[in-house]
Amino acid sequence: MSAHPYDHGHTVAGWTGFGIAGAGTAVVGFGIVTVSGPLLVGGASIALAGLVVTWVLHLAGWGKPPGPRPREQWGWRVRDLSARQGHARCLGCRLAGRGRGTVRAAAGPVVVPAARGDVPDTRSPAGAGRTDG
Repeated sequence: MSAHPYDHGHTVAGWTGFGIAGAGTAVVGFGIVTVSGPLLVGGASIALAGLVVTWVLHLAGWGKPPGPRPREQWGWRVRDLSARQGHARCLGCRLAGRGRGTVRAAAGPVVVPAARGDVPDTRSPAGAGRTDG
């Protein structure tokens, strides 16, 4: 349990990403001071790796959903069990294909109504809008 009366949102994903991104910005800063292109690129790469690591840890359940959490989940080592389904308003979950909130229908043939008593035409979804042969 946390000693403060509100949720700071501290998570394993957040702290790990912050540490990696902080190291990356330190390398970028050193690259600026020494006017070194490779250090600038290396530091930016480390900071980008921090972003990816944070995203992967969030998807693995070590992050948190948007908004306030229940008090029993305020500890930073508490795993988020709802991450597998995705969070409704979470950009990271949407980028991973989770949390869209809609069920996709299985792709199958589309039945196009017949024109003037002809036999109905069944086409694949890719060809449903075409009028050529």
